[in-house]
Amino acid sequence: MTDVRERVKAFLAEHDPATTNRLDFLRARFDAGLAWVHFPEGLGGLGLPRAQQEIVEAELAAAGAPDNDPRRIGIGLGMAAPTILAFGSEELKKRLLRPLWTGEEVWCQLFSEPGAGSDLAALGTRARRDGDDWLVTGQKVWTSSAHTARWAILVTRTDPDVPKHAGMTYFVCDMTDPGVDVRPLRQITGEAEFNEVFLTDVRIPDAHRLGAVGDGWRVAQTTLMNERVAIGGRSIPREGGMIGVVSDTWRANPDRRTPEAHDRLLKLWVEAEALRLAGIRLRQQLANGAPGPEGSAMKLAFARLAQELSGLELEITDDGLRYDDWTLRRPDMVDFTGRDAGYRYLRAKGNSIEGGTSEILRNIIAERVLGLPSEPRVDKDAAWKDLPK
Repeated sequence: MTDVRERVKAFLAEHDPATTNRLDFLRARFDAGLAWVHFPEGLGGLGLPRAQQEIVEAELAAAGAPDNDPRRIGIGLGMAAPTILAFGSEELKKRLLRPLWTGEEVWCQLFSEPGAGSDLAALGTRARRDGDDWLVTGQKVWTSSAHTARWAILVTRTDPDVPKHAGMTYFVCDMTDPGVDVRPLRQITGEAEFNEVFLTDVRIPDAHRLGAVGDGWRVAQTTLMNERVAIGGRSIPREGGMIGVVSDTWRANPDRRTPEAHDRLLKLWVEAEALRLAGIRLRQQLANGAPGPEGSAMKLAFARLAQELSGLELEITDDGLRYDDWTLRRPDMVDFTGRDAGYRYLRAKGNSIEGGTSEILRNIIAERVLGLPSEPRVDKDAAWKDLPK
């Protein structure tokens, strides 16, 4: 097999980034198998080890090639794509993966519900069979990008007569269906980055089901494990991300420095570097298999660190909680490090909720990583319809 570097060089010889339209370049890159090299051929990959993706990215970056704006389409890349690859039909993979990767179609995640809290398996959004289709009715909440999404990954209740984990089914939902109603949720930051989504007899073809009927919990675990890696295991350089922002603020405000703040900054710098190195190890493990519960530990540590760093930043800047604009906006993505200290402090409060609450993640780490006994669950064997609502 041709060396992956040679493949990239041959691709660039045919598609000069300086003269090729950005979208045409991205489509061609996908077709050449250089989107996800570990994916199968014909689906954006070459069937190569995942670790070789870093070589592809480095070669393309050196050539000035455009990227697919991964922050804007992170839900599609980090959560929908691996789930579709694992459980989707060949027709679904061919239809959905290319525009997902190029960013032509944005994805959102319809998991959380107002009545289920942190217990995803308690969800009540119902899907009932109607011939070759399903009709879905219910409400989802805290849905990032729902206002820009073309597609959604959706978990529903298809059998209320069995225990809650057993009666769930997973679908791909068309967000342009007339039964989908997306409403903004204004947050403490003033923005409406999240949404609540009401589903009323939304028609979904059975061909858009991922996994077997009633197997939605297992499919959802694939999504959630990948989500936590996507949130907590991002690749960043040393002193990148929030620790870089706070360190720059420290250097720019010598009059605000105190010995106590200095000690806190050093401690957080070391923790950030340890987390960065742990992320490298996690991605190396990921290159050899599917993500495991270690991603929960990364996401838990990321949330705590972001909150502590944003709090310290607020203390060493003159602006406090003031930031540029309180106008209700519905952004395409979260610009965490590109905003003001006040915004970062408020937005970081959500880090311990989104992508799995810190409390739930601690349970996962205790039971699946440390091997501690599970908490008593009195509802484990009861039918969902008999649970308190």
